[in-house]
Amino acid sequence: MELSAVSETALWTLYQRSVEARRPDPLLEDPKAVELVERIDYPFAERFGTSDFQAQLQALRVACFDREVAGFLAREPRGTVVCLGEGLETQFWRVDNGRAQWLTVDLPESVSLREKLLPPGPRQRYLAADATDLAWADEVDRDRGVLVTAQGLCMYLRPPQVRALISGCADRFPGGSLVLDAVPRWFGRLTLRGSLRTHGYQAPPMPWAMDADEQAKLRTASPAVSAVRDVRPTGGRGLVGALLPLALVLPPLATRRPSVTVLEFAERPDRS
Repeated sequence: MELSAVSETALWTLYQRSVEARRPDPLLEDPKAVELVERIDYPFAERFGTSDFQAQLQALRVACFDREVAGFLAREPRGTVVCLGEGLETQFWRVDNGRAQWLTVDLPESVSLREKLLPPGPRQRYLAADATDLAWADEVDRDRGVLVTAQGLCMYLRPPQVRALISGCADRFPGGSLVLDAVPRWFGRLTLRGSLRTHGYQAPPMPWAMDADEQAKLRTASPAVSAVRDVRPTGGRGLVGALLPLALVLPPLATRRPSVTVLEFAERPDRS
């Protein structure tokens, strides 16, 4: 299939997870990613290069999302996980509890590719739609808890779209939460200048970026955002493992790092 630049990032992240998962000491167990890379006829290494550093960083970021989803499923075993812009993410096979409902919302070309490579099971639904059009919210079962993830999505949106997405989720899922990630501003500027290229791969422009010390500002997107929480990576190997604790607390790295954020939504007041 011919993929757009943003949709091709699904192959990049898939490959990074598989590189990490193939190690004897992986930070992320992801046999489904390894299986997919072996099945897909695509020049992954030639296109993206192979970097232990990149694979580690990707695994650490993904593990932040996994922890949040696993925690949600522990509290709401039959809850609904909505994955926006999921691409070829294999989180379902890493953290599913056997009872939750999963809804993937992604662009038609991405859903078509996902359906071919990762056919949905009985508790999975794939919806071809624009994640920024909140019409997909009508497809969500809200009888139990709802967790929305936007992993590797928001940086490709415009700032007003990000605020509208947060506001829309806060309004439609009272008592729920949204987990999203952001690249720091310096990184976003590099992508806008077309300065991030490895081997044959050019990183797409990322119009929305946020430094880690700006997370609290996300609360201004809606009065229904009741709390904002930073999800910090843990672990790492070698130099990454040694420097990560320092990078999380020492300026300027602590404020100019990628971030994963949880937005919690207030319950709707009982008007009875």
